[in-house]
Amino acid sequence: MQISSSNIHKAYEESGSGCDLGGMTRSLIFFVWFYLYLWLGVDVRLIYNSGAIANFPIFYRDWQFFYQVTSYPSGPVEYLSAFLSQFFYYSWAGAIVITLQAWLIWAVGRYFLKAINLSYLRWLCFILPILLLALYAQYTFALVTTTTLLAAILFVCLYLKFISENKLFRLMTFLTLSVILYYISGGSYLLFAALCAAYELFFKRRWQIGILYLLIAAAVPYAEGVSLFGINVIDAFSKLLPFGGKGFSYQARHGTVIIVYILYIFLPVIAFISGFWKILASSFIQSSNQSNASFEAKPGSIFSRLQTSMSSWYRRHNKLRWGIESLILFGVTVATVFFFYDNKLKTMFETDYYASHRMWPEVLESASRYPDDFFIVYEVNKALFHTGRLGYDMFRYPQHADALFLTAKGLEFTYWKKFDLYIDIGLMNLAENALTECLVGLGERPITLQRLALVNMAKGNIDAAKIYLGAVSKTLFYADWANDYIERLQSDPNLSKDKQIQLLRSVMLGQDYGFFTFSFEKMLLQLLEKNRQNRMAFEYLMAWYLLNRQLDKFVQNFERLNDFDYSEIPPLYEEALLIYAYGTGEPVNLYGRQISRESHQRIEDFTRTFNNYKRNKAAAFNELAQKYGDSYFFFYIYGFSGTKG
Repeated sequence: MQISSSNIHKAYEESGSGCDLGGMTRSLIFFVWFYLYLWLGVDVRLIYNSGAIANFPIFYRDWQFFYQVTSYPSGPVEYLSAFLSQFFYYSWAGAIVITLQAWLIWAVGRYFLKAINLSYLRWLCFILPILLLALYAQYTFALVTTTTLLAAILFVCLYLKFISENKLFRLMTFLTLSVILYYISGGSYLLFAALCAAYELFFKRRWQIGILYLLIAAAVPYAEGVSLFGINVIDAFSKLLPFGGKGFSYQARHGTVIIVYILYIFLPVIAFISGFWKILASSFIQSSNQSNASFEAKPGSIFSRLQTSMSSWYRRHNKLRWGIESLILFGVTVATVFFFYDNKLKTMFETDYYASHRMWPEVLESASRYPDDFFIVYEVNKALFHTGRLGYDMFRYPQHADALFLTAKGLEFTYWKKFDLYIDIGLMNLAENALTECLVGLGERPITLQRLALVNMAKGNIDAAKIYLGAVSKTLFYADWANDYIERLQSDPNLSKDKQIQLLRSVMLGQDYGFFTFSFEKMLLQLLEKNRQNRMAFEYLMAWYLLNRQLDKFVQNFERLNDFDYSEIPPLYEEALLIYAYGTGEPVNLYGRQISRESHQRIEDFTRTFNNYKRNKAAAFNELAQKYGDSYFFFYIYGFSGTKG
């Protein structure tokens, strides 16, 4: 008699026909929900657009790129992953890509467990897509790494499908698949070799061939990678593995690197544990049979009763087993989503996405959930300017002087955030520097190449612009923009009729300046000397003075208001003028304008409330924050706003 997984497997298969429909229903519900969560909950287009994703690949539609990428081991997987990742541009399409990959990993994992007589554990393969869900809920890009994982397990299934009892044929099958897989996916070949070796060692008891597979696994990367393709030894064995560097970014958050490790070791661990258990169980039974030859014949033996009860349970409790497994799956999935979903992280990615697409109302709506982050405040100020509300609603959000231009120390990804502001305001040299840093640190991205083309066209560097336009024209979703400009340059080489380029040139600061010693205040003043109607430079200059509480300079530049078509003095400007007038006792030249009655009443009420607490800032805080938290009066006293923070 044998007490092993094969007995339970037999019972499971006997009862399986009744569970097929239930299993199909469960998997269908799971993967439909999986897709909807990625599409509507995670919104994977945010990953495509983010500068926080350091390993997102570029893809070009030309043969040169194809030959370049596929000319070394792991190249085919990198090429395929780069192509598929471009569909993250649309959330619905990116979610389809991830869901299909998750389903394939789940399916081949189930096939492997069935091949090693662990069909009753196949429902555990849902852990693999759940781990993928955790990765993407943290806005981590792992498509390259998980594609190599899928390739390795898929080749294991091919091995199990085509092997025969002939030792030479089995060895040749393994060698052929090894050479092909190593070229396709690089280091993940080691996972394939480990699973094949485990199958031969533990489940077929072919010790010699199992050990031979392990030796071959050590030889193939060196022979094919180092000797044939000339790559270094470390890359030959580790490229595209989680610790190999290129496939997965170590900027991942909340232990997502560990999740990728678990994805890779999940099936090997199950195979090795079940294999050792099978060996130990067989050894124990053989020992028992030797000490009691009639043991198996005894109908009342504990092992016989255990086998009979377990087999009977699996046959008679199909629905109960299905229900328990489904409840566990539901609970683990919900717990994973609950634990890994980070609303603040999503808000940061959303504001970045909306700002880069100039969707300013959406920036403000998204930012209202977590408005106190420096990056979010930075995007909020841009959105307020572009919606004409910077002088009205600025202190409805938490503010800090370092958030206006992201000048605080210790902030990461600032270059990615800054270049659009620099372009809009006229600091083309700073924009080009920021974009170049992004190119070096994050690799080629369509949006980076597009902005570099735009900056060089504005600066008149047409030859350089054409290089970037040529690269952008080979991308999937920015090609039309690039081709349009390539055609314009043929008929108008200097783009003298292009309204956007002419606008950028009209506000652009021409002279060079140091990238580490410049003063934003000085630059803004220089921008206004270049073009007095550079409204963004003006409003950011006034915001700079407000945030630094330099009201004397604010008043000195108030006359610039006449260079623009303001129908009224923005309320925050009125409050700043009143504070200056009340504080210095000097009249302020309003250049023919008037401060509204509402602002006069507001400062009187604010002052009265403050005086009621004997000008004690701590004592007056709660009432002032409740009534005037969005005013400049409150910010001037406390150094921060009292709303939404």
